[in-house]
Amino acid sequence: MSSRRTLNTSEGKSSNPATKFLQWKSNDKCFAYYDKEKGENVQVPLPFKFQFLEHFSTIKGWNDATETGIYSNEIMFTSKEELDVKTFKGVEIAKGLYKDIRSKVRDAGGKYHRSVYVLNEDGNIVNIQMKGAVVSAYSVFMDGDSKTGIKGHKHLIENNWVVVNKFQELKKGATKYSIPIFEVGSVFTDSEFKLANEKYKEIENYFDNYKGKADVNTVEVDDDDLDF
Repeated sequence: MSSRRTLNTSEGKSSNPATKFLQWKSNDKCFAYYDKEKGENVQVPLPFKFQFLEHFSTIKGWNDATETGIYSNEIMFTSKEELDVKTFKGVEIAKGLYKDIRSKVRDAGGKYHRSVYVLNEDGNIVNIQMKGAVVSAYSVFMDGDSKTGIKGHKHLIENNWVVVNKFQELKKGATKYSIPIFEVGSVFTDSEFKLANEKYKEIENYFDNYKGKADVNTVEVDDDDLDF
């Protein structure tokens, strides 16, 4: 789907096209999203199947000093685009390249997140907010791992479904946690391919200020970023 590769990546005036914002729930071993009307988290049981649209980097978290959440803009290139990290009360925490503000952001309670826009089986755009060990698992799936010889699958995801059928249970010290296992699914049908291209335009309309060509921008995640 090379037709879906040029994207503007600063937040524009349009509203976020995602209908749901999913996170991996380690204890529940599934994805879930917060339903405002119900006032509760709703689980999305496995298997979870989606069409990849695009991914970005952002910061999310909680600041104890101001007792409020932390957020930032979404960017594509952490090596050359600045993150503007703030609290929901309007206090600026840091602004700059991620490598330069990383420590300050973490000290304030912020965490690096991979913001992944996908199309679910119902044909709706949803956003997967990945952090910590889930970012690592996703990065290995996309880019591979030279240390273990695992090959990446980024060359397949624009024509194939991505499926999470199962999870892996891991342990670090006394902490037990789980991560989703991403796998390549079936090839898109013509209608699925067409729908993905149409929905991608909504992502383009949302990120409408930055002009450049998308690429895979791997961010190193160390032990201090892991949060289960």
